[in-house]
Amino acid sequence: MGTIWIRAWGDATAFLRRSSRRLGLADLVVLAAIAGIAYALTRAAASFTGVLRPRVEIDLSPRALPGYALLSLSRGLAAYVLSLFFTLGYGYWAAKDRRAERILVPLLDVLQSVPVLGFMPGLVLALVALFPRSNAGLELAAVVMIFTGQAWNMTFSFYRSVRSVPPEQLEVARTYRFSWGEQLRWVELPASVIGLVWNSMMSMAGGWFFLMVSEAFVLGDKDFRLPGLGSYMSVAVARGDGPAMAWAVLAMTIMIVALDQLLWRPVVVWSQKFRQEDAGQAEAAESWFLEVLRRSHLLATGGALLDRIGAALRRRARATAADRDAPARGAPLAAQIVTSALFFVLVGCLAVGAFQLVLLMRSVPGREWGLTVAAALATLGRVLLATALGTLWALPAGLAIGLSPRLSRILQPVVQVVASFPAPMLFPAAIALLAKLGVGLGAGSVVLMLLGTQWYILFNVVAGAMAVPADLREAATSYGIRGFALFRQLLLPSVLPYLVTGWVTAAGGAWNASIVSEYVTAHHQTLSTFGLGARVSAAAEHADFPALAASVVVMSVMVVFFNRLVWRPLSDLAERRYALAR
Repeated sequence: MGTIWIRAWGDATAFLRRSSRRLGLADLVVLAAIAGIAYALTRAAASFTGVLRPRVEIDLSPRALPGYALLSLSRGLAAYVLSLFFTLGYGYWAAKDRRAERILVPLLDVLQSVPVLGFMPGLVLALVALFPRSNAGLELAAVVMIFTGQAWNMTFSFYRSVRSVPPEQLEVARTYRFSWGEQLRWVELPASVIGLVWNSMMSMAGGWFFLMVSEAFVLGDKDFRLPGLGSYMSVAVARGDGPAMAWAVLAMTIMIVALDQLLWRPVVVWSQKFRQEDAGQAEAAESWFLEVLRRSHLLATGGALLDRIGAALRRRARATAADRDAPARGAPLAAQIVTSALFFVLVGCLAVGAFQLVLLMRSVPGREWGLTVAAALATLGRVLLATALGTLWALPAGLAIGLSPRLSRILQPVVQVVASFPAPMLFPAAIALLAKLGVGLGAGSVVLMLLGTQWYILFNVVAGAMAVPADLREAATSYGIRGFALFRQLLLPSVLPYLVTGWVTAAGGAWNASIVSEYVTAHHQTLSTFGLGARVSAAAEHADFPALAASVVVMSVMVVFFNRLVWRPLSDLAERRYALAR
């Protein structure tokens, strides 16, 4: 093994010496990016390892914003990396193990719908107790809470993409005797890339939505606060400081635009090579930063090093394998043992958790249960109305953006900024406007939900529209199919699997957003309406853990039943009849 690394390193250093004379502007950009990443990691590490400070004083001056933005961005990206690993593992397991799927998919329905405040009390207290002398517990709690706003729609997208892989492609993989890793790499991951990329962008937006809650939260008489944009916004809103709120909006906008141009736009352009089409012409998407990266000799050197190491390792693996059949027979057996063990561990953990919940909820009176169920029905109506209203504009807008690379290039940064903006900052102004229009918080909470959940539908429709093969669109044009007929016969059926995923995740996001849309605090005043989100928020604020647990359980049961009765049959229909890969 040592020989492989020495040879690969020697080849790479020789390549570096040859290319060192050609380093240019692109390499300077790469070096600056590496320096920025190193600085961000240093700041994040200092915050993690610092002395425990449950509450910090937030400086509302504009000069503090760059440091706060950097800390929030570090937490968001750390949560995204965690979400990506969770997505690939959980989604693949649910798609491939039919026994585990019966538990994993309903559990995912519950997890994406349970509000952040349902996770927060136990999570924060446990992590603070686990790290009593350092700030790591609070930092990990913030990262995990941001993770709970990111992971679920990515996992749903990946799970449905793996389930929708064409049978003929899987048959080819079996014919060529692919291992499960080769099948994942060459068949299933490429089929899921476009949906996963756009849902990743939506995940980052979902994480920013609850940034104010994730970095500044109250549990009874304890006020936990971390330095960051979320805390800055929370303090600015609480004090009614208009200039500070404007500076926070500007900082958030700059951060999101930079993230879009330096990360998401290059990834979107790169993902276009995974479109499933055999013919047809499509306008190529572009990214200036991706072109800079492609011209960098430093990145070429790093890529050459990785390629040589990977090729050497693959040659070694082929040389040491006695034959092809042995691993093919052994891998499924080992996988079955591992997944069975994980399945029984999962069932055991769920059983223990259910038992602890029952013990916690024994003190909840019967009348409270009745009110909780009625509140859940009221919130369900608002969730469905918000999802329907979001679909009315997000479906045509998503088709327009996804089918036109020019519009995508222009509007993607705009959509990223608007979708990523923490909507709770707008709630005081929105409530004041609704009050002038004579609309109470009961109906107004639907509008507040819509501010955060409509983007799930938009991003999934954009991903579906971008996956429509250009040859099908050209065939429709050749046959004179235009206007509403084109929408009904080609576009809507093509994006329906993505649209259903958007509906499921939007509904889950609306349930989650109910905690801040049915219970709003601004200028030292609290407005609430009858609903399950308001009950969750009030229970968390007063540290009433039995009532909080009862509300979360009722919400979970409601979500699972509705998903089983409505969303799951609709999803199966979309996969069976309308998936383009079929």
